[in-house]
Amino acid sequence: MTKIHTRNLLQRLEDGPVICAEGFLFELERRGYLTAGEFVPEVALENPLILEAVHRDFQHAGSDIVEAFTYNGHREKMRVIGKEGLLEPLNRAALQIARRVADSAKGEPNLMAGNISNTNIWDPNDRKAQLQVRRMFEEMVGWAVEEGADMLIGETFYFAGEALVALEVMRQSGLPAVVTLAPMAANEMMDGAGIVETCQELEQMGADVVGLNCFRGPEIMLNDLVKIRAAVTCPVAGLPVPYRTTEAEPTFFNLTDNNGCTCPSPHGRTFPTALDPLYVNRYEIRDFAKRAYAAGISYLGVCCGASPIHIREVAEAVGRETPASRYSEKMENHFMYGSHERLPDHIKAMGGDA
Repeated sequence: MTKIHTRNLLQRLEDGPVICAEGFLFELERRGYLTAGEFVPEVALENPLILEAVHRDFQHAGSDIVEAFTYNGHREKMRVIGKEGLLEPLNRAALQIARRVADSAKGEPNLMAGNISNTNIWDPNDRKAQLQVRRMFEEMVGWAVEEGADMLIGETFYFAGEALVALEVMRQSGLPAVVTLAPMAANEMMDGAGIVETCQELEQMGADVVGLNCFRGPEIMLNDLVKIRAAVTCPVAGLPVPYRTTEAEPTFFNLTDNNGCTCPSPHGRTFPTALDPLYVNRYEIRDFAKRAYAAGISYLGVCCGASPIHIREVAEAVGRETPASRYSEKMENHFMYGSHERLPDHIKAMGGDA
């Protein structure tokens, strides 16, 4: 029997921060269960136990939301890989896995979120393409509602128009709606709308949470989040990628590896499979979460590239203790760097030279 949720998304946000794990594409590709480049979430059908384990790892680390892994699981993407017939089974399987994990949380169940995202066919000047996008959103939201979603997430939109249509469809469900934008390198949406202004319009249209996810690293994203926070009254979301983007290279699509890599990627760029040297460390994620929360950003997480350790850092940065906190570092017991009285001095001395 499904547990009854005592608090919905907005009630939880009124009580404190909410943590949302994202970034399953990269994590599952690294584990060998998803194809880089295509990035289609077939794992929900092919290896459901692996997907469930990933959700449980992020839950263990402190995520309050189990987001169904349907990113890129829309009709157009399934057509590209020649598997359109698997569209509904894939979506329902992902939603059912997320529901099961959410309900298994100790204490209060997690929230299960249905997910829609950028479709890669939106065209501001093509009404036919816009109608196709709307229909794709409608069917995915419909399946999410039927499978018992507690909320909906529309994410990674770089066209303002697509984000607004996504919200229109999500609002028809009556479920709480989170919409996060992902601007490209220009500090505006691809159809010319301002980032802050788009968030304001989304709030006016009824979005419960607005903000940013993906593409930008912690430092670059925080700059825009502060501006959004000052311009809207609803809760604001911030879910950066864990890579060191800069003012000169604000997204991870064109990040330069200046660390002397002698084995460049076959496709000639770091994104998406050669970003490893450009990772932020866990302490940078903790610092981002701490500063973002202090600035009034209460819906927090990490997107593509995230691992559970990053989510634990976010949760602990805002004062939460998670099941994974049992294993937070205890460097005082490290054989070389520690301070425990049983550690021999001649061994600890090596720490200065190692």
